[in-house]
Amino acid sequence: MSEYKGIKGFQVQTRTEDPTPYAQALADNPYAGAWGSGGNMNTARKRNPGDGTQTSALIAGGDDGGTTPTFTDVEEYNGSAWSEVTELNAGNSRQSLAGANAEAILEIGGENPPTNTVESWNGSAWTEVAELNTGRYDGAAGGTYTSAILAGGNSGSITNVTETWNGSSWTETGDLNTSRQALAGDGITTAMIVAGGTTGSNVAVSETFNGSTWTEVSDLNTARHFFSGAGSTTDIIVMGGNPRSGKTENYDGSSWSEVNDLSTARDQNLGRAGTGTTALMAGGATPSDTAATEEWTFSGLDPSTTPAADYADAIVGDFYYNSTTGQFKTVNDGGAPIGTWASGVSINTARNSAGASVQAPLDACVIFGGNEPPQSTKTESFDGSSWTEVNDLNTGRTDGGASGTLTSAGFWGGTSSVGPDSALHEIWDGTSWTETTDLNVGRQAMMGFGATNTASLAVGGSNPGVIGNTEFWNGSSWTELNDLNTARETSAGAGVYPSGIIAGGTTGSVTANSETWNGTSWTETNNLNTGRTNVKGSGANGDLAIVFGGSSPSYTGATEAWDGTSWTEVADLATPRGYIANGIGSATAAMAVSGVNPGGRPTTVEEFSAADFQIKSVTTS
Repeated sequence: MSEYKGIKGFQVQTRTEDPTPYAQALADNPYAGAWGSGGNMNTARKRNPGDGTQTSALIAGGDDGGTTPTFTDVEEYNGSAWSEVTELNAGNSRQSLAGANAEAILEIGGENPPTNTVESWNGSAWTEVAELNTGRYDGAAGGTYTSAILAGGNSGSITNVTETWNGSSWTETGDLNTSRQALAGDGITTAMIVAGGTTGSNVAVSETFNGSTWTEVSDLNTARHFFSGAGSTTDIIVMGGNPRSGKTENYDGSSWSEVNDLSTARDQNLGRAGTGTTALMAGGATPSDTAATEEWTFSGLDPSTTPAADYADAIVGDFYYNSTTGQFKTVNDGGAPIGTWASGVSINTARNSAGASVQAPLDACVIFGGNEPPQSTKTESFDGSSWTEVNDLNTGRTDGGASGTLTSAGFWGGTSSVGPDSALHEIWDGTSWTETTDLNVGRQAMMGFGATNTASLAVGGSNPGVIGNTEFWNGSSWTELNDLNTARETSAGAGVYPSGIIAGGTTGSVTANSETWNGTSWTETNNLNTGRTNVKGSGANGDLAIVFGGSSPSYTGATEAWDGTSWTEVADLATPRGYIANGIGSATAAMAVSGVNPGGRPTTVEEFSAADFQIKSVTTS
């Protein structure tokens, strides 16, 4: 008998446990940040700038708002404790600091009155260097002591002026689009980000700099000023601010997300240092001046460096011996996806039973119609970071069938403003909606799937009782095909013509029945584990799909995965809900949008991510 080593040329590896699919590993060890206590400064203060790293930072100047209007005191942090070092040449407050670590810092500008003074720190002494062209305070700085940038602030009035430092002189460059002071920001001279601040009132506007010009990007979730930020244009956190809070937000290069708050709410230009993953903040007002330091750290698996797809590719085809179970095992393609739901970007208008581009990727999709109430005409498109309202449907409706992508979608049937059981059909070209040929049988609460608005299937529904009618759209007309074996409405549908699956719904009572479509006829197959109605599904064919949400009879977040043979329960939605918009995506990357739960109609969105592989035992005889 041939040996595996002789055939393959290497020993079979031995493991004490099965490898964990990335999506499950991420669920077990999610990537998240939190603030923890650091060593207190020697002198409580506010309006005290800082820079450096979490283990090598410098805080300079500041004030106590009373007996000491400006400090000359400087303190250095080594990762656990602050030590007093050489003082500034001139007392200062509300200035800015830029530097890579505690041994190389540039102190820029300041108040009383707005000053253009700049001092450079070499680790032992402060030296006055070339002045700013525009003296100011409350600006945002980034970079190092030989290559720095300062944006915005107050020079006697709120300004948008930006200047860069080359180690010997300052040069004015492209101005901010929005003049402001007391803003947060960080970065380098060729890649800077600023956010928030005040123009006389708080703003949430964010801008990035490419070395010559500023571009507006996604807004903060909470407008504020007198706060701080640490990081880069693709990974920055901002924290605290006025109105006084502990709110912390993270920017990932496309959008801002609220993360864990500071332990102590504070404002008044907090001293900051570090990056978006390992940061430091110290001082501020709580409202009394504080010496408290907090440290920000991310822990867990970082999805930006260990994506699910890469992890799956790395282990698919693996063969090993599990010494704990005494079994040989392989890692195969296919099978029930092992995944998790995570929060996505909320839509603008809460609604239930909306249509959607069911075969679109999650960062390029569109939703339309639904019930606000009443029946909605609104259409929103998603680019991966924000939802944008675009051109409306011609006729508002809910509970219709849908298919397609961001630039080629269809929406048919449903309940419209003129009554139930509509046959109306509209198609979307990426810009506007056009009425086209109606369904042969008007209905609502039907299922639909398809890749484009030229190859779609409309299945079941009610008119007014449940029906099993199936119709195919070829881009110009609807053709009646073979009916479902079990007439039903409010089921989940998934697939791309000519392959699909229908599951659950109601036949007059809630059902778990499932049927697959082969392009010609429907075949009954294994039932869902949990019968339910008002459920939605996602998937590319009848062999790989997921269904989620619904009611049975109470609202549920249950998610089940179909591998072509059977249904397997996987991770639940965080928020149980039914009447979700037609499912968007695939069996391994899906989106659940809005819907209804006991609290009403949430605007929330959840996204499902999974690795499409499974671990199987193999026979050795």
